[in-house]
Amino acid sequence: MFSDSTINGPDCWKCSLSVEWHDCSWCPSINLRSGLARRLGAATKPLPAPALLPHPVRRKNLFKPMKSKIVSLRTNRAAFTLVELLTVIAIIGILAAMLMPALIHVKVAAQKAKAKLEIGDLVNAINAYDTDYGRFPITKPEQTTAMGNAEFGHNDLTIGLVFGSGNGNVPTYNGGYSFYNNTNMVAILMDLEKFPNGVPTLNSGHVYNPKQVKYLNAKTSGYDPTTNDPNPPGGVDNAGVYRDPWGNPYVITVDTDYDEQCSDLLYSLKNVSQSSGNAGFNGLSNTNVVSTPDNFLYHGKVMVWSAGPDKKYDTGPANAGVNKDNVMSWQ
Repeated sequence: MFSDSTINGPDCWKCSLSVEWHDCSWCPSINLRSGLARRLGAATKPLPAPALLPHPVRRKNLFKPMKSKIVSLRTNRAAFTLVELLTVIAIIGILAAMLMPALIHVKVAAQKAKAKLEIGDLVNAINAYDTDYGRFPITKPEQTTAMGNAEFGHNDLTIGLVFGSGNGNVPTYNGGYSFYNNTNMVAILMDLEKFPNGVPTLNSGHVYNPKQVKYLNAKTSGYDPTTNDPNPPGGVDNAGVYRDPWGNPYVITVDTDYDEQCSDLLYSLKNVSQSSGNAGFNGLSNTNVVSTPDNFLYHGKVMVWSAGPDKKYDTGPANAGVNKDNVMSWQ
């Protein structure tokens, strides 16, 4: 609305102009409020009515399609703050710490199950070979060593017993135990003439397995022991050593004097296997613990065991310390 406009003259009068807008066209009305206007009898004089349609220029745009922008119903979400991010990380860390022992336990249980399976395969393969040939899958040097073990009260043979740091004080045959790995037995059972590294085995020409029967189907690992890796994988390495899931060679004892009593170099010891009197842990026994204390025997022909997850064994009790987690075929 425009403000009052004053006109000065002999007949002084005032007028006010009111303006109303109607879709870009307008129609003002003039109200005369002076004395002269009252005398003349003119109260209100409207201007001509506006056209029904807008001005032609405006008319062009009247029916023009309206451009509308589609507004997303989804509002923009603010990013995480640093405090929120640190809180989430802390929660994840707590959950991981809670789950880690359970995951480790599951992994160890799976490795023990695998070791049990491989140990069982070894026992079956050795017994099958013995059935076919009437002897155990050992070489002549190993047989000679076994026959010289009368000082232990038996002529049985243990192979695969590893010496070194962490394994404790383990007794040896005649002051020196040369058969510290199971390569010869593995080569015979798998009928290998060469080890994976190309070195010929003592079974070259199938001298110890003339029937060429593969009694053992063990997986090769491709591990090279010359690298001295402290954590070798399981399986048969390039030098022919059959290792458990934790990287230690499987320890194997066979009843080479065929008295149906198997005497393992470690588990025959009183300090290791005696539980009470003549009774021993895990089914072992000694008929005369007074005269021959280190003669706890297994009633069978084959004993196979693993040092377990901690990779250690010693002359302590079989049910405690580093020996507690050992995996045994007679357990």
